[in-house]
Amino acid sequence: MKRKDNISALAQGDPWDIVIVGGGASGLGAAVDAAKRGYKTLLLEKNDFSKGTSSRSTKLVHGGVRYLQNGDISLVIEALKERGIMKKNAPHLVKDMSFVIPFYDWWNSPFYGLGLKVYDMMAGKMGLGPSTLLNKNETIELINNVKQEGLKGGVIYHDGQFDDSRMAITLALTATELGATLINYTEVTGLIKKENLITGVEVLDVESGEKYSIHSKVVVNATGVFSDLIVKMDQPEARPMIRPSQGVHLVLERDFLDGNHAIMIPHTTDGRVLFAVPWHDHVVVGTTDTPIDHADEEPIALEEEVAFILKNASQYMTKKPKRSDVKSVFAGLRPLAAQQGEAAETKEVSRHHKVNVSTSGLISVLGGKWTTYRKMGEDSINTAAVVGGLKEQKCKTRKLLLHGYDENTDMNDPLHVYGSDRQKIISMGNPKDNESLSDKFYISKNIILWSVEREMAIHLEDVLARRVRCLFLDAQETQKVAPQVARIMADAMNKSDEWMANELTEFYKISQNYIL
Repeated sequence: MKRKDNISALAQGDPWDIVIVGGGASGLGAAVDAAKRGYKTLLLEKNDFSKGTSSRSTKLVHGGVRYLQNGDISLVIEALKERGIMKKNAPHLVKDMSFVIPFYDWWNSPFYGLGLKVYDMMAGKMGLGPSTLLNKNETIELINNVKQEGLKGGVIYHDGQFDDSRMAITLALTATELGATLINYTEVTGLIKKENLITGVEVLDVESGEKYSIHSKVVVNATGVFSDLIVKMDQPEARPMIRPSQGVHLVLERDFLDGNHAIMIPHTTDGRVLFAVPWHDHVVVGTTDTPIDHADEEPIALEEEVAFILKNASQYMTKKPKRSDVKSVFAGLRPLAAQQGEAAETKEVSRHHKVNVSTSGLISVLGGKWTTYRKMGEDSINTAAVVGGLKEQKCKTRKLLLHGYDENTDMNDPLHVYGSDRQKIISMGNPKDNESLSDKFYISKNIILWSVEREMAIHLEDVLARRVRCLFLDAQETQKVAPQVARIMADAMNKSDEWMANELTEFYKISQNYIL
């Protein structure tokens, strides 16, 4: 992906079939779908790809055990199907993860034992493995440091895990290979209308200050928690359609979860489930579900959310995590598709997505979750084709192998997220350029150069937060390596020392949000 080349496409003036606003899971999924059908597709992202919610998930590709408990059967069936498709199409990014649920009350055992058998049945041929009831000793054997006092037994079940922002970049690369044009740091500032129908968008190149008028047969609003901002450009009096909910995660060192299995805590003090999941040789613990009135681009974890996670995690771990043990904390906002007052609590709001069409033709894809990104893209482009009067084409993404597809990837290799590109990265330049700049996580000069040259990373945060997950793993260590990364980027992009200083200042300000 070359940003300079893609920006030049904006000045050509030819109309597009589809303009997609938003470079997160829903927007990128729609771009892949539209491009695969042969539509002339443009995607515009105000910040960086997956800057928002789509890089701040629990890192799970799952049907949703909790949704099954809530009776949202149709969502679970759809998500389990999409989980299987996602794993088949991107085996270098999605892997099987076994989850152990410990029981401290006898009456939970038959509920989860039967419920998870239903979960397995719903997955059908795309299941990742059968669920199995465990006695107390088997539960301890699988999770060595689980709290043993009062432990009755457990159950093991299987779901998927992935790296969310790496999946986003993979989708961006896939869409590009299919002919789509994707550009980060391009803000849609207004909608163009003719006879009260939307015919395009006004765009600002955030990097250069250049403005463009882009004409399109149809516009798709896929901006997640910020969807209402685009909707109000179309209809200023429109009621809010998004109800933001904040989810916070804490990242700990690997020894807090002794073993290869994740823990799912079925009952917390607020009624949600809590996960402790191995991820990139660390452990992600979360999440919360806090209603938020205003959506910020840099959401910050609340003190009560941090305390909630630490308190509930401590009840299930012999080694109890403290604030000082947290290597990174990150917060994301869920774009729940619900009118105000629809449900008393955000945890009760369905995670189903909706596709809305305004009277002027604006298509807004609302809600949803990472696991169902492909179906969200399919549904939004089905609608866009009708609204835009495009040539009818069926969805072709169910068996579309994503960029880097490699079914023999070693998931223990830190470069596994690059799939078939792994060897290309290793072969760049001097072999020493593959050595890590840190002993806390893996980041090399070659990865940084690859991010800049092939993946449209243009700011320091793009590399350290999303192309590589350093900031999400150990924020203080990331601050230490930031000057080296900035120097490599500056040399590769022919940037000045002033650029380096500005990038470091901005990155240090953002990274403080990830440190308790």
